Amino acid sequence: MGLFDRLKKRLTHTRSVLSDGISSIFRGGRAMDQALLDELEELLYTSDLGPLATDLVATLTRMHKRGELKGEGDVRGALRSRLLEKLGDQRPLPEMNQSPHVLLVVGVNGSGKTTSIAKLAHRFKLEGKSVLVGACDTFRAAAADQLQIWAERSGVEIVRQGEGADPAAVAFDAVSAGIARGSDVIILDTAGRLHTQKNLMSELEKIQRVVRKCLPEAPHSVWLVLDGTNGQNAIQQAKLFTETVDVSGLIVAKLDGTARGGAVFSITEAVGLPVFFIGTGETMEDLERFEPEAFVDAILATTLESA
Repeated sequence: MGLFDRLKKRLTHTRSVLSDGISSIFRGGRAMDQALLDELEELLYTSDLGPLATDLVATLTRMHKRGELKGEGDVRGALRSRLLEKLGDQRPLPEMNQSPHVLLVVGVNGSGKTTSIAKLAHRFKLEGKSVLVGACDTFRAAAADQLQIWAERSGVEIVRQGEGADPAAVAFDAVSAGIARGSDVIILDTAGRLHTQKNLMSELEKIQRVVRKCLPEAPHSVWLVLDGTNGQNAIQQAKLFTETVDVSGLIVAKLDGTARGGAVFSITEAVGLPVFFIGTGETMEDLERFEPEAFVDAILATTLESA
């Protein structure tokens, strides 16, 4: 099964609202007019495209006045083009040429961060890389236990300490162990930082400082995990994290369980960061490399039904 087919199967909630909604608006061969365009704008807001919905409909209105839009197929094609433009330049995944490559993963409580780390470790292991995970979330009860279970399932190493230990000390130990053991990738979990808790954001900065004492150029990458079910609220989270750490890319988790997949477009436009992966389910394999065309086609149904 190809990427498009997997996404089409997994992103059913967003697809149902957006693609089926477009079909409903045009049902019965309805002609395009201002009332139809107003309904379309409301539909796009429902898909959590936010202010982008108004911009998209403004573009469609201009195209309609120029006689470029005749019906549903033209509208889907125009939306596809504009949405791909909004995703901008999705930079390729870093090559991770450094060995070890230290990856710091951040995100708020409940974002799917720990599960995403487990999926990443599993993916890297399948690619032939040796992986070590540092359980630096020492605040949340049983966080390290959860991560250890995932690590054992994937056959990757883990460095942890007791609950309440200094997260920066755990990070230092993990990087030191990774260097000694010849790990290719070291993934550091962190506590779910709440943007209102400045002390926790400061702790995140401390982790980076301490890690650099062990490996001067580390962390080589900082990835922010956002909960796709939060929709537009994820934008504010992204902005707050990028003010604290040098985030290099995003993982948008839980997209299989929400109709708010349209927030991906607003998030990338707001923070100017590429989406590296999207979470599409509960299993270890349900972490997909983000490919803009496959994603847009899956939620708009523009490849099979309308292309």
